[in-house]
Amino acid sequence: MRIHYRRKRFVPRDEGMLYRHNLQIRVPEVRVIDEEGTFLGVMPTAKAVAIATERGFDLVEVSPKEQPPVCKLLDFGAFKYQKDKEFKQQKAHAKKVEVKGIRLSVKIGQHDLDNRLNQAIKFLEDGQKVKIEIMLRGREKAHANIALGKIYDFIKLIGATYELYTEQPPKHQGNNVSAIVGRKS
Repeated sequence: MRIHYRRKRFVPRDEGMLYRHNLQIRVPEVRVIDEEGTFLGVMPTAKAVAIATERGFDLVEVSPKEQPPVCKLLDFGAFKYQKDKEFKQQKAHAKKVEVKGIRLSVKIGQHDLDNRLNQAIKFLEDGQKVKIEIMLRGREKAHANIALGKIYDFIKLIGATYELYTEQPPKHQGNNVSAIVGRKS
């Protein structure tokens, strides 16, 4: 019997923006803002760290892209907690776009086609993308051009209601023909 030892893969956690503080700041000079928000001036990093520790705070780089970077005297733990809280809130309110599937057939009836059309319109109203798919069986595989025509016709029917963009144009892959469309904002 063979025993496998599986290694756990390291998956980096998405922590938003990382802030340097105290001795992690490696630039020679920084702009310093104190705990009340008053500007103390541009000074060497070592002197700014000394002022921060003297006052019982951490020197946190809040705007690293400025020249020289802007640093603030803060309690780093409370600052990081607040930023993590804001990041989680932004992530919770972010809208995720799903791809909803609608399956047609080459021999679909008009009533079924109307139902699928209403479903597709409802999905597009909700802000999702729609994947239109036709599975080919038996002799239908030899006539994939008919399935492509059905998908183009279906896209035209949806296009009468909404202005669409094509994420994936209709194409034949193996035993199915599919396309992905979305609603222009």
